[in-house]
Amino acid sequence: MKFMLSGLTGRNWAALWLALAVLAGGSAWAADDMPGRTRFPTVKWVELEQLKAMHPNVIVVDARSRYEYDTLHIKGATNVVYGDGGFIDEIKALRAGSSHPIVFYCNGRTCMKSYEATLDAQNAGVSDVFTFDVGIFDWVKAYPDDSVLLGKSPVDPASLIGKDKLKAHTLGVAEFEKRIGDSAIILDVRDRYQQEGTTLFPMRQHSVPLDNTALKRYVEQARAEGKTLLIYDATGGQVRWLQYYLESENVASYYFLKGGAKAYYDELMSEMVSRSAKAK
Repeated sequence: MKFMLSGLTGRNWAALWLALAVLAGGSAWAADDMPGRTRFPTVKWVELEQLKAMHPNVIVVDARSRYEYDTLHIKGATNVVYGDGGFIDEIKALRAGSSHPIVFYCNGRTCMKSYEATLDAQNAGVSDVFTFDVGIFDWVKAYPDDSVLLGKSPVDPASLIGKDKLKAHTLGVAEFEKRIGDSAIILDVRDRYQQEGTTLFPMRQHSVPLDNTALKRYVEQARAEGKTLLIYDATGGQVRWLQYYLESENVASYYFLKGGAKAYYDELMSEMVSRSAKAK
């Protein structure tokens, strides 16, 4: 079968790629690798090569937090944080300003945020919306020239931080507590809504937002005083992005709390229940 493609405009090319993707219905990924495709059957997706071919006639939306976006994103992507109150209004404004397809992405194959963003946009009546569910890491590996890391492009794929390196800088509750002392600076990087007025280490920690400008003060202090940074977030997920900044600053010693504040509280509750049971 032959196709006459020579007269297609940029927008037509994008539409063609999407039509082929939808008609094909197939994927190089097994269902177990891409669980969102089963969980969100009404959400259409695009693959790596398809999204690349659609450039620049596509609106790419990074649905993650601002800190994740500022750390690593697809070049030219717009950050519209999914879950924020004005999310749908911002997406509708993007649609009003352009007829190009809108493609949402987040961290990777098991990240549901891009599916949820696409579904909410569909339900709000926004047309031609899709998910790029393979996510940011596979994009960077395939197209480093079209990626941005800490404000710089192209990105060396070797600079992506793997699970082993994150694990080497992550401590369980007991080990984390052992390191608390005069030679450590403790940072709580949860946002104020996650903190809900609680701290794990009162009078010993500093609450600081996930913002590299705000964090720089403590990085410089740790370097000048030869101290270790002990850092925790809400559930252990956000610190993976902070690690890029710490590595770029050549921080000598830093550790994250495995599972974040939630793991700490869970272990505390477990100990209380255990003591109560023994006392009976």
